[in-house]
Amino acid sequence: MLALFDLDNTLIDRRRGLEDWARGFVRSRRLGRGAESVIYERLQARAYPADFIHLREALGLSDDPDDLWHEYVDGIARSAHCFPGAREGLEALRGDGWTLGIATNGAGDIQRAKLAAAGLTGYFDGICVSEEVGARKPGREHFEAAAALCGLRLSVGGWMVGDNPETDIEGAGEAGLRTAWVANGRIWADGPREPGIVVSGVAEAIAAMRQVAV
Repeated sequence: MLALFDLDNTLIDRRRGLEDWARGFVRSRRLGRGAESVIYERLQARAYPADFIHLREALGLSDDPDDLWHEYVDGIARSAHCFPGAREGLEALRGDGWTLGIATNGAGDIQRAKLAAAGLTGYFDGICVSEEVGARKPGREHFEAAAALCGLRLSVGGWMVGDNPETDIEGAGEAGLRTAWVANGRIWADGPREPGIVVSGVAEAIAAMRQVAV
């Protein structure tokens, strides 16, 4: 059985990591009030090297944007925190014989750095990052690439676990996968495609998937 997982705010607490990094960065540069908000607003959804061209100007920095990007990658990796039960759940799925993959939008270096720093890389048969495969969720091509990197075809079916209603749930559902929505304290709003299950966190999603597979 195939199970694909989103990374940010599904397996890893990206919000907490970004807040930690922004706070430390502002302190180290002795930036003024409001700098944390500027950083968080720009990077809260996703971060790419081009964002640091904007931040360099907005914050009045003299650093090379490439240097700022690499500083961000290193810092965010150090701040990568798995949600409770994530590693144990992934280990249980592997013990049950599941094929596991990552299906995430973003830049390859930062996403892989977070996976490695959190000790998650070894749990996955394939890692699909949008920048590396040239296809973003919710596009079907992304899910096809993720399955292929795991050595399977999307037609075999399986699960997608993620926190984003559009990219993870609607996209994966359109691609023929069963879906588990990680609510992170939110309420599901009506949409074109309901998730198969709604869970509070990734550990609960894994437990439910294992129960269905029995």
